[in-house]
Amino acid sequence: MALSCKEVVELVTDYLEGALDAASAAEVQAHLALCEGCETYVQQMRDTAAALGGLDVDTLPGDVQEDLLAAFRAYHPRG
Repeated sequence: MALSCKEVVELVTDYLEGALDAASAAEVQAHLALCEGCETYVQQMRDTAAALGGLDVDTLPGDVQEDLLAAFRAYHPRG
């Protein structure tokens, strides 16, 4: 089964963290080999994680933490 771009976006965090099973990781890699847009997106996510990976959330002012949480919740509401 070939993954759609939307499915790759949903799996990107687990993919980059090495949390996918081998078959799912292979499907993501196959998609990335054929989709320049998703390859660019995944590279941007890698770059962001590398740049901010060591950032301690406790150093962010409370209002910034709340704004980030609100943005994440609006993007992917629980339901």
